Amino acid sequence: MPSPKSLPAALLGLALACPALAETQGLELGQVLISADERSGTDASVEEAKASLEQVPGGTNVVDMRQPLQGRVASNQDVLAYQPGVYAQSAGNEGVKISVRGSGINRAPGAHASGLYTMLDGLPLTGPGGTPYELLEPLWVDHVEVLRGANGFDRGALALGGAIDYLSHTGYTAPKLQVRYATGSHGYQQRQVSSGQVLGDFDYYVSLTDANADGYQDHTASESKGVIANFGYRFNPNLETRFYIRYRESDNDLAGRVTKHSIEHHPRAANPSYVARDDSRKQPGSTFIGNKTTFYIDDDSSIQTGLVYHDYPMDLREGPNRLKVAYSDVSGTFDYKRRDTLFGMESRSNVGLRVTKHLPNDGASEFVRVPSGNTAGHAPGTRMRNFTYQGSDTVLHFGNDLEIADDLWLTTGLAAIYTRRESAVTYPQSGGKTSLNDWDYAPRIGLRYQITPDVQVFGNLSRSVEAPHPWSLIYSSNVRFPAGNGAATGTQKDPTTLQNQTATTLELGGRGDSAVGEWSLAWYYAQVRHELLSVLPDATAVTPYELNASPTVHQGVEASLNSKLWTAADGRQLSLRQAYTFSDFHYRDDQRFGDNRLPGLPMHYYQGELRYDWPQGFFAAVNTQLVSKAAVDYANSYYADPYALFGATLGYNAPKGDWQGWVDMRNLTNKHYAATVTPGYDDKGLDAARSTPGEGMGVYVGVSWSLL
Repeated sequence: MPSPKSLPAALLGLALACPALAETQGLELGQVLISADERSGTDASVEEAKASLEQVPGGTNVVDMRQPLQGRVASNQDVLAYQPGVYAQSAGNEGVKISVRGSGINRAPGAHASGLYTMLDGLPLTGPGGTPYELLEPLWVDHVEVLRGANGFDRGALALGGAIDYLSHTGYTAPKLQVRYATGSHGYQQRQVSSGQVLGDFDYYVSLTDANADGYQDHTASESKGVIANFGYRFNPNLETRFYIRYRESDNDLAGRVTKHSIEHHPRAANPSYVARDDSRKQPGSTFIGNKTTFYIDDDSSIQTGLVYHDYPMDLREGPNRLKVAYSDVSGTFDYKRRDTLFGMESRSNVGLRVTKHLPNDGASEFVRVPSGNTAGHAPGTRMRNFTYQGSDTVLHFGNDLEIADDLWLTTGLAAIYTRRESAVTYPQSGGKTSLNDWDYAPRIGLRYQITPDVQVFGNLSRSVEAPHPWSLIYSSNVRFPAGNGAATGTQKDPTTLQNQTATTLELGGRGDSAVGEWSLAWYYAQVRHELLSVLPDATAVTPYELNASPTVHQGVEASLNSKLWTAADGRQLSLRQAYTFSDFHYRDDQRFGDNRLPGLPMHYYQGELRYDWPQGFFAAVNTQLVSKAAVDYANSYYADPYALFGATLGYNAPKGDWQGWVDMRNLTNKHYAATVTPGYDDKGLDAARSTPGEGMGVYVGVSWSLL
């Protein structure tokens, strides 16, 4: 498995690095044709993913979940830690703000994360309405693949941030029986029972999980429970299929955004308006049912089809109103891959199609809450407004990898994209309707050169396309019902029109393995047009407006290093993993804001962990997280403070792999800081309620047992 070697001095100077688990990658067609069912275990599945992504001429990550699970894993913040180019911070519950290369830079964390194409086991989770987080249970995951930016092209991912694929366990990677329990500060508890086996040509994996917490901040209690199952069957060496089922419920109280003064002096205090009413986000439950079938035509070609039904209704009580939402969509995928010899050179080609479409029943009913804005145990209240939203995304993509010289590969691709967005206000009857239909394209060209078996360099030039959410057409409108429309008076009447966001991105970098460790380094520069930016119009607003911006620039550096600093003859080892992300996102000569930085994300983000392992299975580690200041408004008149966090972990991994235990200590200095920012327009230097506090000092313990 080729992985580059030679670490640039600049990388060393910055002390940049990352988990060895997360950085090498590749995509040989022979590897592509290997069935997921042929894995002999987690080691094989992770190595297979690394080998596959190593053939992508750009930045990628592989997260082996065995490493995060040696500590608390409560959300995607824990899953995506120590990954260069990935910013993931919790807003106090499962709603995690995830951004790659500035994707969804200033959108509020929660159920509709944007700018990323998220998959479950290679099947679409993201739809026209965004990416709900409810089904992203970390304990169900074997490993995670992140293809940053245009490097997710062959997955049908064309958004600015790229693709994230959460691969669940199967009977080939899971123990016959596993029990896991974790508990700790702020009332945190997490439980799991799972089982997986291979029975001849049939295999299965089933897992039940539930968790609850009081929350660090007041008014952030949470509960969740869910089940996952997948069943695979191999009819013969050339035909196999797998069915996937996920169901999960969650109930998260919301504390709202607060000021910097509140975070500094009263970090656990909630926004007073949220305390006065029931702002819980108790969801009816999300269901994901899918199938993936693979037919191997011969040793050099295969066809894979996928079909998904995803239902994720919501009951949103954030703010003075109550919104009952029906969300469901259907997705279909088709992928054809083959290997040929072209002019005496190896050629690997693929053709893919993905279609995701909202079902006709998608819509929302909005009510004035009663009594006094609290509807717990009561009727929804007075109806304000009904509206519908429809959307579909269709992507047809063609790609080819051609070895134009020894160890030099040319990657080319072209995608045709059709997006449809519709929204209509159906009550009151005088409401309006907006329908948007757009055709677009996304070309891609890249080079990668394997200088030595341990050093690879790459570069690519690509275009990305992202359509607005249908619901944003409603909430971004300035046309409102006039007086005389009862409870609907003052609410948005006619949906607005938004343009698709596009970007042209240049990326250069490399990865490898050297005397100082496994490294990766990528630089990118993107010119973005019509960027979809969100803004809270005032401090009391709950739902941000989403608008097209004037031209913007996204550029940055993503780097990682995973080093073995010392190894003794008896197996003792001292290692260091690091990840650094530099992000410069700004306007290009905007009439109002000039070259101001886009608010919502820090410019510098560093994570590092120093770990000592004993051959008997014991380990101890210390870690840090360094984050620079972040603007909280587009005028750059006010900033969230920079911060440094420190933590430690102690644990034991039995040599047989059957027992595991750990103690995870977070934020040992009890630092008060803003974990996420939801920007305003121009706060004029005032301390507005824009931020959610990060978690204070906490201690968590966990244990798991497996029957192998």
